[in-house]
This record gives sequence, C-alpha cells and structure tokens, in this order.
Amino acid sequence: MIVGEDAGHLLRELTPQVLGALVRRYGDFARCEDAVQEALVDAADKWGRDGVPEHPLGWLTTVATRRYVDLVRSDAARARRERAVFDAVPRDQLLAAPPDAEPVRDDLLELLFLCCHPVLTPASRMALTLRAVAGLTTAEIAAAFLVPDKTMGQRVSRAKQRLKEAGARFELPPEAERERALGDVLHVLYLLFNEGYSASSGPALRRPDLTAEAVRLTRRLHRELPDSGETAGLLALMLLTEARGAARTGPDGELVPLAEQDRSRWDRAAIAEGTELVTRSLAAHPAGPYQVQAAIAALHCEAARAEDTDWPQVLALHDVLQRLAPNPVAALSRAVALGEVRGPRAALEAVAELERGPLAGHHRLHAVRAHLLEKAGEHAAASEAFRQAARLAGNAAEQRFLLLRAARHADAAEAGKNFSAST
Repeated sequence: MIVGEDAGHLLRELTPQVLGALVRRYGDFARCEDAVQEALVDAADKWGRDGVPEHPLGWLTTVATRRYVDLVRSDAARARRERAVFDAVPRDQLLAAPPDAEPVRDDLLELLFLCCHPVLTPASRMALTLRAVAGLTTAEIAAAFLVPDKTMGQRVSRAKQRLKEAGARFELPPEAERERALGDVLHVLYLLFNEGYSASSGPALRRPDLTAEAVRLTRRLHRELPDSGETAGLLALMLLTEARGAARTGPDGELVPLAEQDRSRWDRAAIAEGTELVTRSLAAHPAGPYQVQAAIAALHCEAARAEDTDWPQVLALHDVLQRLAPNPVAALSRAVALGEVRGPRAALEAVAELERGPLAGHHRLHAVRAHLLEKAGEHAAASEAFRQAARLAGNAAEQRFLLLRAARHADAAEAGKNFSAST
C-alpha cells in the first residue's frame, strides 16, 4: 500500500475491526473480506494524497460497507441470494454507516481462529491471516513469498471457498476445541516469523516486514489471552530472536553466524522485555515448547560473549524441549548444543541419526554437520558438507555464506596436504 509508514500501521491495526464489523453484520466472510481489501486499496490511494481522515475507523468501515453492497449488487449470477440479502437486512444497514456509529470491537481472536481453521492447509492459513488480519494486499503477500500475484490470489480464493464449504463460523471455537485451535494459530504466527527471520528463498536473508507483522499480531493476541502461557512464550521467543536480527547480516547483507555477531548491535530493550515475559510465564504456567525455546533464546542473549554462553543449561533445556515436543528440527538444534558440551564427535553421531529422517535433504542438516566437522578439524569433509548445504539452500545470502565457508576449508585442507608433503 502506497501510504506513509504511520498510515500503513494504522490501516493494519484497523483491518480486523472493520472486517469483524462487516462479518458480524452480514455473515458473508468471503465477500466482506473482499470488500475490506478494496477499501484498503482506496484508503492507500486517498490517504496517501489527502492524509488520514479525522475518523479513520468510520471512514474505512463506510467505504468497506459500500464496497460490500457493490459486490452484492454486481453478482448477477446470484440474483436470488442478493434479493435475500436485501430483504433480510434493514435498508439502513446496507448504507454507509456514519463515523463511529458502532462501538469499537476487537474481533482479532475470531478472525485468527477462522483464518487458521483446520480445513485449511498451513500455506493457506498463513496467506489468509496476512490478508484478513494483517491487512496486506494479495500483491504484498505474493511479493513476500516470491510467487505471482495470480497464484497467491487463487490460494486465498480457494481458502475462502474451503471455509464456506466447511460451514466455518465467525466465532470462537467451543471450549473443548480452543486449546487445539489456539495451537494452530500460534503455529501460523511462528511460521510467519520464521519466514521473515530466515527467508526460505530470495536474495535477502531476512524479511523484517514479516517478523514485525508476526510480533505485532502475537503481541495483540497476548493482550487478548494474558493467561495463555504459550502465547506469552511465543511472544518472548520472537522478541528475543528478533533482538539479534540486525547483527545477523553484515554491510553487504552477508550472513553473520551467532558466535561472530557484534553483540553491541543487539536490541537490549527487546531482550529485557522478552526475558521478563518468559520468566513470568514459566513461573505462572506449566512449561510449553514455545516457553522453553524462549528460555533457550534468553540464555544466548544473556551471554556478553559467545564463549560465555551457558551451554550445559542450553543442552538441558533442549532435552526438556525434546520431551515436550520431539521433532527433528529441535533435535538438530540440540546437536549443536551437544557439540559445545560433549564435543563434535558426540554431536556428529546425533546428526547421523537425523540423516535417516525427514531432514535428510534439508540444507540446515548439512550446514550443522559442516559446522561440527569444522570444530573437529576435518577441513576436507567440512568443505564438502558446506557445499552440499549451499546446493540445497534456497536463500541467496545463505548460499554465499556456505560457499565461502566451503572455500575456506578447501584451502585449509589443501594447505594441510602441502604441509604434510613438505615434512
């Protein structure tokens, strides 16, 4: 959206309020969401020229309502349904509502649960969340995930159709289903953050716009659910991880690994907030996977130097994480901690077990193996592992880093051969 940064943030804050108001009034999520997106485009154009209006929520609600009515009227193929809508809804409700005519209501929870409905695929959940809750246009989402606008538009349309076919309703899930549904919501926000923190493809290592959106939505969710330990844990994890974001890249966008980062560039305010949040959460709630990951991130952030990291405690927390939520990605991170505590040989054995699982073709497994071979002084093997990781990586910044490491160890291996030959 071509508006100033402040106006852009305001539009994203208002999006769920406007969409919630329309869906509560008309009950047609797909049409209401389309109408809100058209209103956002109108706002980007008009607010960019004339500035933010006196009543931005009322302005956006009014325009979205008009767009909804236009969509109903123009749908000639559904004339009967259009007639039913006009007969069922009082005429004054189909007209534009005056500014602040309705009390402000935050429908974030209902929207998040609807966009993360179990009938949708993870990719569809993320796309719909970014459109309906974050207020991004289809073009913005397509650009974020490096796919054509048409492809992303089809994905969003299919997601809305699946919701319609499933009879999904704009309401919070029943109490018995809420914990599972909240887990789906948190997972989507976690995936969104991870995609921003380490982009799966493209030229840049990071997408700060995506991490910022994930933090914003999770912060709002935490305000709505202050008694959810895992929501607090996820927010803490995001804050503590993103606090290191600026130091992860050098002047030319190159990747800087954790041990080599300039820690004076870390965001100390975010670290303090995240540490306090996870400390309070663990004291008040049973430990969950996001809380434990946040605690691990806090240990890294507390170390003034890489060599000051409390690796035995990091390893112990990884053991807890594996008991709570065993998965190969967490096991790979545990192998790094194991290498710091018990040496690279023990860690390489753990990685060898993972090579027979779902991570076999993932570049991160080969990158970790290369790192451990590097620590073991096996330069030739490390070089080959770094090259293999580079071949599998989709992100250009990571590829450059891995190839540089591969070349460094190839040179070291060659130098070792020459030294042996001369003695």
